[in-house]
Amino acid sequence: MKTYSSRQLTIYISLLLTSLATLLLVFTWWLSPGFLVLLGFIILFFLASFFYVMFVINKYISDKIRPVYKTIKDLPLSVKKLEEKSSDSTNLLSNVKFEVEEWAKAQMKEIERLKELERYRKEFVGNVSHELKTPIFNIQGYILTLLEGGLEDPKINILYLKRTEKSIDRMISIVEDLESITKLESGELKLNMVKFDIAKTVKDVFEMEQWQAQERNITLEIINPPVKPINVKADRNRILEVLTNLIVNAIKYGKKEGFVHVSFHDLEENIMVEVTDNGIGIEKKNLPRIFERFYRVDKSRSREQGGTGLGLSIVKHIIEAHNQSINVRSVLEQGTTFNFTLEKAK
Repeated sequence: MKTYSSRQLTIYISLLLTSLATLLLVFTWWLSPGFLVLLGFIILFFLASFFYVMFVINKYISDKIRPVYKTIKDLPLSVKKLEEKSSDSTNLLSNVKFEVEEWAKAQMKEIERLKELERYRKEFVGNVSHELKTPIFNIQGYILTLLEGGLEDPKINILYLKRTEKSIDRMISIVEDLESITKLESGELKLNMVKFDIAKTVKDVFEMEQWQAQERNITLEIINPPVKPINVKADRNRILEVLTNLIVNAIKYGKKEGFVHVSFHDLEENIMVEVTDNGIGIEKKNLPRIFERFYRVDKSRSREQGGTGLGLSIVKHIIEAHNQSINVRSVLEQGTTFNFTLEKAK
């Protein structure tokens, strides 16, 4: 149903009354001149009254609504939408209605965003507390045992001191990883962009992690080894950290006597690196969250195998700091593939 603004209605009604007045004047022309004059005055009175009433109503609406409209309009809403809406109509009430609806939508989105941030904050604080609590309690237990006489026992003192050192190292690792993520997020950690051979870097990681792979009889292999260097432009130390994290995870969660394959794909301006294993895989419902801080698919098993639970989050931040992307696909009990892109060196 078509709607009209108050100004349009005023014009239409005025035209209608003027037309009626003209017809009445023509009709009454044949009557006495005195009646004609009287009728003219009556019509003029009604027209003047009508326009005055419309003026008062419009002024009242304008005075009452315009401050509200201006206040809402000044809020950080979609200016483009407002301009599109306002260009079609001069009706102040329609614009106010539109602004209020937009404002309400924006406030609902902001409320949902704040709720999500609060949920994330609580979860993050809880995770940090839980991760630090385990090594702290371990340290406390070892030291109390030593203070209560274990320090004099040569079979206990060295063993418990080494365990204490291991727990302290774990705490330091958690704090350093959190510091790295904070610097990456804030942009404080500057990347040292250099040209290097990504295939050679993968081979370096294979050499460093070979002993861990041999313990599980896992084969480390580059698929279709390149005959010439695959040069990329990135921070080599950070990409070394990314590859180490992905390959170590593939070894930890891979099947015994399985494999970890790395392959490279030329995407014109970028190089895609894929790290694939035939391990336990990840359930589809868990895939969207694996890059979150401290998120563990299997919490008990993950903690037994070590790690801070921050590795994949750091990996994601490093890749995104290079203005590139990282993705994952996985099938339960069949394996997982991580792939990320890097800028090709020219």
